[in-house]
Amino acid sequence: MNLNKTNGRLHIRGFAAILGVCALLLGGCRTSQSPTPPPVVASPTLKTALPPEATPTSLPPSPSPTTEPLAARVNGEPLPLQTYQDELARYLDARATLDLPAQETADASAQVLDELIGQVLLAQAARQAGYQPDEAVLESTLTRMRNQALPDWETWLQNNHYTEESLRQALKQQLAAAWMRDKVIASVPETMLQVHARQILLYNRDDALQVYAQLQNGTDFATLAAQFDPVGLGDLGWFPQGMLAFPQIEAAAFSLSPGEYSEVIETSLGFHIVQVVERDAQRPLSTDARLYLQQAALQDWLNNQRQQSQVEILVP
Repeated sequence: MNLNKTNGRLHIRGFAAILGVCALLLGGCRTSQSPTPPPVVASPTLKTALPPEATPTSLPPSPSPTTEPLAARVNGEPLPLQTYQDELARYLDARATLDLPAQETADASAQVLDELIGQVLLAQAARQAGYQPDEAVLESTLTRMRNQALPDWETWLQNNHYTEESLRQALKQQLAAAWMRDKVIASVPETMLQVHARQILLYNRDDALQVYAQLQNGTDFATLAAQFDPVGLGDLGWFPQGMLAFPQIEAAAFSLSPGEYSEVIETSLGFHIVQVVERDAQRPLSTDARLYLQQAALQDWLNNQRQQSQVEILVP
């Protein structure tokens, strides 16, 4: 049984969206079978009253500027309501295109808003770290997108809930966020301490204690592991710290020397006995392991950044 959190792939949208933050915008333009966008939410109408004693020669006072509706403020930086609504529409369209199960509106809204706030935090940190936007990259990207979508550029924009200006602003924000993301995930090394372990998994404590007693009496661990798992032989493979679904099993594994085995460990799956086969202080990370640890590093960074930031949510 594989206890690895990734199981060979990742299904956590938040990290995938930030790792591939420009995928939709940089990966090409789609014009066919695009859903019809929802109506654009109109800004509140400005009502300006004339002064009570206005005369033909007097001028009415200048109207106050209309305040743009906001979804949130992040360290004082506004996150427009329209940006949030358009991103939510794109997210729901994508789920429908991929034929994914329906999601509660409140859950989808919270997820989209959380990711937009994460983008703002990354972009803010990028600017503080000295990031300078490359206008040439931005323009070449927009030009390539137009050329791919022609002659239906306006249709593509409409079907993907963009205006040309909102697309430009989204690209700017996402390029800055991606720059900072790359700095954060670069902290994950390519090699690190890993162990190769195997386990005996049973579903009854008494059975587990009996097997443990057999091990104590000298029965070979590999033989017993094969008895209870004829296909996988109980092999957990190589893994670094932070990769197993059950931290108590991981803690036991990293406390053991090669050839040693743990006591019986209870989890929601059952009762485990773990043996370390090998240890390697500088073993290269697998692609899945490094991606997962990069995900964890980025999520930790976002959590810490958000705790230190002033975030105001202005939508229900």
